[in-house]
Amino acid sequence: MPRQARLDAPGVLHHVIIRGIERRKIFQDNKDRDNFLGRLEVLLPETSITCYAWALLPNHAHFLFRTGDIPLSTLMRRLLTGYAVTFNHRHKRHGQLFQNRYKSIICQEDAYFKELVRYIHLNPLRARIVDDLFELNAYAYCGHSALTGGTKQPWQDSEYALSFFGESIQEAREQYLQYMEAGIEQGRRPELVGGGLIRSLGGWQAVKNARLRGRERIKSDHRILGDSAFVMEVLGEAEEKLERFYELKSKGYGLDEVAQKVCGIFGIEPEEIYVKSRQQRRVDARDLYCFWGVRELGYSLAELARVLGMTGQGVGYAVRRGERIAKENHYRLTDRVGYSFKDVPCSPRSLNKRYY
Repeated sequence: MPRQARLDAPGVLHHVIIRGIERRKIFQDNKDRDNFLGRLEVLLPETSITCYAWALLPNHAHFLFRTGDIPLSTLMRRLLTGYAVTFNHRHKRHGQLFQNRYKSIICQEDAYFKELVRYIHLNPLRARIVDDLFELNAYAYCGHSALTGGTKQPWQDSEYALSFFGESIQEAREQYLQYMEAGIEQGRRPELVGGGLIRSLGGWQAVKNARLRGRERIKSDHRILGDSAFVMEVLGEAEEKLERFYELKSKGYGLDEVAQKVCGIFGIEPEEIYVKSRQQRRVDARDLYCFWGVRELGYSLAELARVLGMTGQGVGYAVRRGERIAKENHYRLTDRVGYSFKDVPCSPRSLNKRYY
């Protein structure tokens, strides 16, 4: 099954989780941790993304980010790719370091900000990396120590986080420590890593209609942490994209249908999409196929890589090239589903003139 597209927008609060493949370590020692934090320190201001809470564990890590105008995916791609290359070189290993793609959960700020700061910062204590809250106050690889004043992290917005606990720094730190201590006995909080929207109702429009009929108890989308009203608001902003996705799925669109559409545009046979070739027509056809498969149907880069015999990185490049091809030529996957490109009829004969 294809994964759902991530949700993002300027100013959105994200709880981000990264994990090592097969639960293996992504940090072998403090040199690895310092390397990772050094990259974060450079990339956060470059991407205008703010960090409020974070914790590095041996095989995973948690972050509480707020995005700016640059998408979260840009930060995470640069951060994780660069770190993985350095980690593999340093430890003389090959292959994937992280488990699939990172997990990102949009969070309702007024209801969950304090809860998430506490949940993230208590991770080293729950993992028994430190013995108690006193040791956590001085632990350098968790944002908690920056809030208590034990360490300094210029790239972490401690002032904003503390503003939720008191008006003065001293009062805020005292209240924050009491709040942290009260949360120790709560243990793991699975409810803070998302829920699951009831999609068996037939898509987002059906969910909205069900709510209007009085079915108020709708769980959070697994990409969203918040009450039903917040879920409605966030998904409403992404409604055009979601509606297109659900309509495509309901009409039976899959990779075979995408291949047929692409072949009709470029005048090639379906098997030519899956054959490696430098012929421009085949390259462009494959690029458009990748763009529609990933952006319209929600398939992951890894899934298309397996289908096409490519690397995930290669599919990523193809998606970007395919997006340019679609925009320049006003290609649409289907005439019946709303699309962001101009509503211009797609004529294979006229569009294929560029290849002769």
